[in-house]
Amino acid sequence: MKWISGILVVIVAALAIAYFSADKNTRNILANLPTDRDVLFWTVPQRDALFRALDLVPIISEARIIKAGDNPYPLPPGEPITIATDFDAYMDEQRTAALIIVQDGKVRLEKYGLDFDASGRWTSFSVAKSFTSTLVGAAIRDGYIKSIDDKVSDYIPDLKGSVYDNVSIEQLLTMTSGVKWNEDYEDRHSDVALFNEHEAEPGVDVTVSYMRKLSREAPAGRDWVYKTGETNLIGVLVSSATGKTLSEYLSQKVWAPFGMEQDASWLLGSTGHEVSGCCIQASTRDFARFGLFILGGAKVDGKPVVPDNWLAAATTKQADIGFPGKGYGYQWWTYDDGSFAAQGIFGQGIFIDPARNLVIASNSNWPRATDYETVGAQREAFYRAVKAAVDAEAK
Repeated sequence: MKWISGILVVIVAALAIAYFSADKNTRNILANLPTDRDVLFWTVPQRDALFRALDLVPIISEARIIKAGDNPYPLPPGEPITIATDFDAYMDEQRTAALIIVQDGKVRLEKYGLDFDASGRWTSFSVAKSFTSTLVGAAIRDGYIKSIDDKVSDYIPDLKGSVYDNVSIEQLLTMTSGVKWNEDYEDRHSDVALFNEHEAEPGVDVTVSYMRKLSREAPAGRDWVYKTGETNLIGVLVSSATGKTLSEYLSQKVWAPFGMEQDASWLLGSTGHEVSGCCIQASTRDFARFGLFILGGAKVDGKPVVPDNWLAAATTKQADIGFPGKGYGYQWWTYDDGSFAAQGIFGQGIFIDPARNLVIASNSNWPRATDYETVGAQREAFYRAVKAAVDAEAK
């Protein structure tokens, strides 16, 4: 896909000229342009530089703009929250670019690192999955999709005759299709690495072209296996059903009317569809606003964007993922206490706790794509510390 394309030798001279006239941030980006074709195997300095600019370097990616509106949703300051955590140490260990805590609609904490700030946009990685899921709900409410019980191939005819013939939209949403897939981010031969390099068959979307050649390993609906490729299929499905690009539909349904402050962007695959399992570039404040949109019932001016029962199902456990106290909904990670989160590799996240009217948005560049035992566990502990601080205030 174009968002992880290699750097062409013929433009090196032009970049060298640009380097000496650019600002510090741009010079850092240009100095760290990767030669590897896969973002999963970039160095830490390369990721530091490019995670804030994947949509600004055409040789790496093409992107479609998600237009914001004219009236930003307010994020007024609140009383600073007191948490039993060393913020500076936490941000250093997490390699955090931005951290925002919004509680009762007010910003209780906002901190930045890695030379990043509120004006910048950071890539979401799999946080985008929860945006894509929300667009499915919107498409159902708008009448473009009849039901999540419908078969995927009814909306993507190029999947007919493949292993996806009997897979429902709900089984894609919950990642229980039973289709064999390897999501190992550190294996260059995994599906999540290989499908980014796939050359599409003529006239077929690149994701559909790759996914329709996969095989089955379990009955549909039985087992949960995390598959970014299937979220990309969901994006193709929504675009096919609505006749709109995902960026256009997200702008129309959420980004502009709810009041996101900045235009965002969505990276494109080689055949022109948004990479819907990944790669929305937005300000961290706007990621927090999306959390508030969901926290408020996915409504704009009091009018629901998704069906009445959608969020209750989407943000509660629909599939067992093998971790006590956790589960998977419709492209949301769920907790048994009623909280839920959008999560992306390298430390991106939007944590939402309805019981405490709490949203925590964070963007980071972890040393590894996933690391549940160290930085992942540390972030979970931070969420618990914030919840404890809110509870202590309530007493």
